This record gives sequence, C-alpha cells and structure tokens, in this order.
Amino acid sequence: MQGLIILSCIFFITSPSVYARTIPQAQTIFNVIDYGAVGDGQTDDSQAFLKAWENVCGASQSTPTLNIPQGKTFMLGPVEFQGPCKSNSIQFQLQGTLVAPTRDAWKGDDKWIQFVYVDGLIINGGGLIDGQGASWWESCINCDRPTALSIHSCNGSQITEISHLNSARNHISINACSGVHVSKLEITAPDDSPNTDGIDISHSNSITIENSTMGTGDDCVAINGGTYDINITNVVCGPGHGISIGSLGANGAYETVEDVHVKGCLFKGSQNGVRIKTWPGGSGYARNISFEQITLVGARRPIIIDQYYFSSDKNSKKPSVVVSDVTYLDIHGTSADEKAIDLDCSDQGCKNIVFERINITSSIPGDNTYASCNNAYGSITSSFPSVSCLK
Repeated sequence: MQGLIILSCIFFITSPSVYARTIPQAQTIFNVIDYGAVGDGQTDDSQAFLKAWENVCGASQSTPTLNIPQGKTFMLGPVEFQGPCKSNSIQFQLQGTLVAPTRDAWKGDDKWIQFVYVDGLIINGGGLIDGQGASWWESCINCDRPTALSIHSCNGSQITEISHLNSARNHISINACSGVHVSKLEITAPDDSPNTDGIDISHSNSITIENSTMGTGDDCVAINGGTYDINITNVVCGPGHGISIGSLGANGAYETVEDVHVKGCLFKGSQNGVRIKTWPGGSGYARNISFEQITLVGARRPIIIDQYYFSSDKNSKKPSVVVSDVTYLDIHGTSADEKAIDLDCSDQGCKNIVFERINITSSIPGDNTYASCNNAYGSITSSFPSVSCLK
C-alpha cells in the first residue's frame, strides 16, 4: 500500500501538464503544448492558448510566462488575452510562429490577437506573427480587415525582438496605454498592401519605439489623436508612407497630439518621409514636435505638412487643427520627387516652424529639388531647398 502511494506522488511531480493546471502558483513557465496545442499550422490552437493564459494570468509569482515553443507553427483564430492579472508582470514568450486564418476561414471581428488590461505585459522571444494578409488585400479592401496585434490598456508594457509579416491591416495597434517600450521589431508587408501600418498609436502616452525596421504598405508609424510624449529613435522605414502625425480632425473631431520626437531615423524608398496631416473642419492641436537627424535615401515627399488631407478645396474657410512649434533639424539625403518640402497650411497658418541644417537633393542625376510653402510661419537657418515663407 505504501508503495502505491509513493508511486502516485512521483507521477504527480513529473507530469508538467497536471502540475501546471493544479498548482499554478508553483509554476513559472506555462507551455501551450501542455494544454493541448498541436503546432502544425493547420489545427486551431486557440482554446489551448486561452486555457494556458488562465493559469498564467492567475499565477501570483514573479513574471509567469506563456511559452510558445520554437520550431512549431500555431494557427490561432481571433483571441483575446484579458487581464487584469495577479502578477505585476506577465511574459508572452513567442519563440515559434503564430499564423492567422485566411479570409475564407475568418470568424471574428476586426482584431486578431488582443491583449486587454494586462499591465506589465512583456511580448518577446524572437518569434513570428504572420497575418496572412494577402488573402484579404485584393478581395476585401473596404471590409473590416483585422489588426494583427492589438494592445489596449496595457500600461508599463514591452514589445521586443518579434517579427511581423503581412497583416491584413495594421500590424500593431497601441491604444489607451501608458509607458510602452517597443524595440528590435521587424515588420514587413508589400508596398502595395492597403492600410498595413507598422505601428498605430492612439490615446496613449510615454511610448518609446526604437531600433526597429518597418517596410509596409502604409505608415511605418502613425501617431493619432489623444497622444503625447512619444519618442521614436533609430527606425528604418521603407517601403511605406513614412512616420506620420495624424490624420487628425476627421469629421470635425477635436484631437490633440503633442511632445513627439523623431530622431536618428532612415527613410529608404518610402512614399513619404516625416509628415503631419489634418482634415479641414477639425479642431485641436499638434504641437511641440521635432524631427531630428533624419537620413533620406530616395524618399518621395520627405517633409510634409498637409492641412487639406483628402480635400481638394484649398479655399476652404473651415477651422483646422492648429499646428505649431515644429522643428526640423539636420535632415539630409535624397528625394525621389522634385518637391522635397511641402508645407500646405490652412488660413490660420502653421506657427513657429523651424528649419535648421536641411540639405535634400534629388536622387535623379541632373534634377533639382524645390520647396512649396503656404501659410507657414517661423524661421529658417541653412536649408536646401530654401523655404521662402519662413525667411
């Protein structure tokens, strides 16, 4: 009888799946394979991931970890990893590959992988998120295509050392978050893929994005309303639509963006460089913005302020988002368009626009570059091409 009792205890200790589900507080790493995930790229592993997440989120020890192992491909339908969790820090350790269903198999809304109310979230591991966007781009341009990775109300989070491929829409959306650090990402989609932004930020603050490469069919980084204290450093962008503030003020909305600093970035073959875009009829402000130490390699339209976004009525007397205190410092390289600088501001004007040490030449031998300027006011020091209205 005693022998049977000892044998039973030994089996309990050496069975990781039983152990993790029975005493989550004693477990640090929760491997999705132990919860029934197959990882063959075809079986829907969503429920196994959610079961593992229950134990991870319910564990109280330091940094419980959901492990997605290397060498396997896990197909997930739309999933929501919800908090708040017991621990102050939760790790989503992606070492393998996550793949989305194609459009014909999609059953869900406009988000694929969601994290909601998970403070201290850490997403890392060197793995890949593949949105299989090609099945959406041609057949479903105007439908609600899903964002690949949505981070909502996850304060003090980190996203690092992950690759993203071919999202149906935005690759990463950060919404209603404070204190998020993003680094060492590689985001890739074809330059003609519609609305495949690299990172979208909205209603968030204290966000850092650094040391990453993004080549997509839309903005590499889009900074939307309700956002402040954003720092973007050492990002390579191209192809794509550049790093954009806005668009702001659509449908008469009041929107604000301030304290945005973009530094040490490279734009290579991108459709735009650094731009601010607002809709006629909106209100609010975009202010205290700097673009510094920017390198251009064959970028089209390197510097843009467009206050007539998607509007052909340049005589519109509608109010607009106020653009002010914008500094362009040490921007150099080549433009694929003759118009290298385009400041197209509304009647109320863009105020305190500063140009210093700007040198943008043509990427086409023998061609020149020029600047277009409308209702922009400020100062200019050492700029080629010169911006006449700032003199």
